[in-house]
Amino acid sequence: MRSSGRNSGRGNHRGAGNNRDERQGQGRPRNPRPEERRYDVGPGATKDGPKAGRGGAARGGAKGGPKKAQQPQQRGGRTAPARSREYEARVEERNRERYAGKKDVKPPRTFPGAEQEGERLQKVLARAGYGSRRACEELIEQARVEVNGEIVLEQGRRVDPEKDEVKVDGLTVATQSYQFFSLNKPAGVVSTMEDPEGRQCLGDYVTNRETRLFHVGRLDTETEGVILLTNHGELAHRLSHPRYGVRKTYLAHIVGPIPRDLGKRLKDGIQLEDGYARADHFRVVEQTGKNYLVEVTLHEGRKHIVRRMLAEAGFPVDKLVRTGFGPVTLGDQKSGWLRRLSNTEVGRLMQEVDL
Repeated sequence: MRSSGRNSGRGNHRGAGNNRDERQGQGRPRNPRPEERRYDVGPGATKDGPKAGRGGAARGGAKGGPKKAQQPQQRGGRTAPARSREYEARVEERNRERYAGKKDVKPPRTFPGAEQEGERLQKVLARAGYGSRRACEELIEQARVEVNGEIVLEQGRRVDPEKDEVKVDGLTVATQSYQFFSLNKPAGVVSTMEDPEGRQCLGDYVTNRETRLFHVGRLDTETEGVILLTNHGELAHRLSHPRYGVRKTYLAHIVGPIPRDLGKRLKDGIQLEDGYARADHFRVVEQTGKNYLVEVTLHEGRKHIVRRMLAEAGFPVDKLVRTGFGPVTLGDQKSGWLRRLSNTEVGRLMQEVDL
């Protein structure tokens, strides 16, 4: 009886252990081996494999898995037919009619005076080359800008570039799309924009310009120096007209010795075949032995006027260079170089001819 009890106890112990293993197996499954693992974590996954989504992506290695064609929209268990363009257009038209006559939509607010005509003054000045808009606003703040004779102090003043006269520091501003250039014409260049004989001319220096330019006055083919080019027709006409008497300055190389009264003779007038010609100013710039470099200023624009005057006085010209046209000077501008005139130079040119 005692031994059977011990055996019975051992047997019961083993049985309890087996029952515990079975309970553990039912409550917490064992970890599967790598080859048995599944990655079917997407919604709707089954033991036979993934239904869609991340399970297929994990096995294939591509993020998101293979994309499937989008199913048509379901309505009441049936597939909704696609709408035609005509149907969509009718729907849109019906919606517009439905809301017609409702409260008007308010337009966005704008700054005061936006409905006025013209352009802001600082924008016009900036386009004319007076700097950035902020720099032009500072010109207005400094009371240096006037419109139609009235000094402007407030910002945002609107002007009409076609009609209003705008000045900075008393000089007229070219408010439209005008261009002004100074060319140091080399010797041998013809003073025309085109030459039918194929010789080098002024037009060869401005072939890349989009607008047509006019040359102001003329220079002899062998004469070098300043010649102006612009698309401002009225300014070009006035600068060339003898009525306005714009002064031109020349440097001439002659061989002496020259008498002391040569300057007086030139100022009093030299008789030429087409009438008297008078110089406004004369001075000797440099002398090297018998070689003289003299400066002659005059406001006439007749053909070969300087060469003819000095030749008639007994001193033929070996070389002639025009160094100034009104307020525009040659300076250190090299032969054949084209430069854009500054705003001050343009303003002074207009001042010379009452523009």
